[in-house]
Amino acid sequence: MRRIAAFLLVPMIACAALAGCSSSGGSSAVNNKAVTVSGAFNAPPKVTIPDKAPGSALAYSTPIKGAGSALVAGDVTLANVVLYKWIGTKHTLVDSTFNQGPQLIPSDLGLPGLATALKGQTLGSRVLAVLPPKYAYGSTGNSSLNISGTDTLVWVIDLLQQYAPGASVSGTQTSNGGGALPTVTAKAGQQPVVTVPNTAPPKGLTVTTLIQGTGSKLEGGDTVVAQYVGVNWRTGKVFSASWPSSSSPEGEPFAFQLGGQVIAGWNQALAGVRVGSRVMLTIPPSLGYGPQGQSSAGIKGTDTLVFVIDILGVQHPAT
Repeated sequence: MRRIAAFLLVPMIACAALAGCSSSGGSSAVNNKAVTVSGAFNAPPKVTIPDKAPGSALAYSTPIKGAGSALVAGDVTLANVVLYKWIGTKHTLVDSTFNQGPQLIPSDLGLPGLATALKGQTLGSRVLAVLPPKYAYGSTGNSSLNISGTDTLVWVIDLLQQYAPGASVSGTQTSNGGGALPTVTAKAGQQPVVTVPNTAPPKGLTVTTLIQGTGSKLEGGDTVVAQYVGVNWRTGKVFSASWPSSSSPEGEPFAFQLGGQVIAGWNQALAGVRVGSRVMLTIPPSLGYGPQGQSSAGIKGTDTLVFVIDILGVQHPAT
């Protein structure tokens, strides 16, 4: 979905295996510490990188110190990220989330230098990290990002929100669906169970509020953080879910931009839903994957889909 998120998932060599995994160092760190960033938090930063070759030492700083809670190991973090690669006297912008909405940084970063730079940071902070190859993708680089094994990486990360892998909305369940619609049962902090009735599905989109949230309403362009479980009405089986479960212990919340990155049924149904809500959607094929279906998930072009979605948080577009 977004390039930076995908490449943070690539496991790399552990920090413990590296010599001197800290921000201090000898003369080789002078150029790396000379990298600076300016601008307001959660706004596109101005990054200044010297027209000199980078050093070999890890360097990081907190140009803006936030007053939010400290990051919790194992949680996922919603952040806006800018990434440069630096080799010789040249540097190039690799990617930025400021023109596409923030993303969730996974709990297992896979980049030892970045994990070190983020340890102990607080929400509301801007972190600047300069990672020589051995603290990032190593000598192999990352061909998908067009990063070679000799490129130094410069990261600017604005820390916005954080969520536990099994985060769910709180509040009293006022409906469990039922009748002509699926029935939803759930225990706190666990993936809801969806039971599909032995009847034909609705022909159109339906939205049922199971827990009513009190947060702000979702609008097009917002970055939404959610948990979800998707069930195929025809089979009654789960085809996708974000919640951790016995069959998918690596699960964690899902972030998407409303209006452009999810199926049409989600875009239509979730606009106006308040943060903190749990909703059940039944989505006809025309608002799901269309007549082509989604064979990799066992979805035919005639299948109605059922989703139970917890709206955990929202980040409005950066200005």
